[in-house]
Amino acid sequence: MGNFINVKTGDTLPLENSTLTFVEAPMLHWPDTMFTYMSGDNILFSNDGFGQHYATESLFNDTADPAEVEYEAKKYYANILNLYSTQVTHKINEILGMNLPLEMICPSHGVIWRKNPEEIVRQYLKWADDYQENQITILYDTMWNSTRQMAEAIAEGIEEADSSVRVKLMNVAKEDKNDVLTEIFSSKAILLGSPTINYGYSHAVAGLLEMMKGLRFKKKKAAAFGSYGWSGNAPKQLDEKLNEAGFKTVAEPLGILWNPDHDGREKCKEYGRQFVKALED
Repeated sequence: MGNFINVKTGDTLPLENSTLTFVEAPMLHWPDTMFTYMSGDNILFSNDGFGQHYATESLFNDTADPAEVEYEAKKYYANILNLYSTQVTHKINEILGMNLPLEMICPSHGVIWRKNPEEIVRQYLKWADDYQENQITILYDTMWNSTRQMAEAIAEGIEEADSSVRVKLMNVAKEDKNDVLTEIFSSKAILLGSPTINYGYSHAVAGLLEMMKGLRFKKKKAAAFGSYGWSGNAPKQLDEKLNEAGFKTVAEPLGILWNPDHDGREKCKEYGRQFVKALED
């Protein structure tokens, strides 16, 4: 047997010039996750917490591109830790309650937080609190560009109704799924579109829906749309799946036969304008 010492939150291990203090952090994001604080240098070794899936020659947050670091940290939170936001809030408040001076946070991957490390702690508390920005993201898959044209027209309607909102369009069959989920995380509302294929929706949209459901986004609104030829089942099915994933749908699903003509595009624009009004209710 090895020479092991079992430790739990609050236990300490004195070293020559410092003391290690241990803090259990289960499900952030593994059941056996533990943080370790080293006094003297005032470093928190945070395991996966405050990390990123980001490799750079710049080891520290103050020497790397700040926009990239911020996005990668948010992307990591959205895709990995959002599901455990309750535990995030609880654990951060527990650590803050220990009143440990903090000069550096060293996660197991990503940049080391050397400049203002308390800022990423504050950001985590914001992200854990049902986070959303003034953003609407329109997500779609398309076969013959019919649903893409619908998405673009809906975006026009949204921008006409509210010039202050940031609107993003993403083709979910082409974009990286982790980037898509990050934009959903940042949004107050989404619209999800797919053409009807074999009486259902596309496999790219199906996969995204499963990931959305698993991450349990909260307090986000949504609507569904899509083009069709023989049958128009996809928008209604997407509406049901969005509700199952925890989104509140605020508009009836919209279907357009074939490519949207002038009237069809105007219908989509009006749908975007009405979607903005529905978000206010």
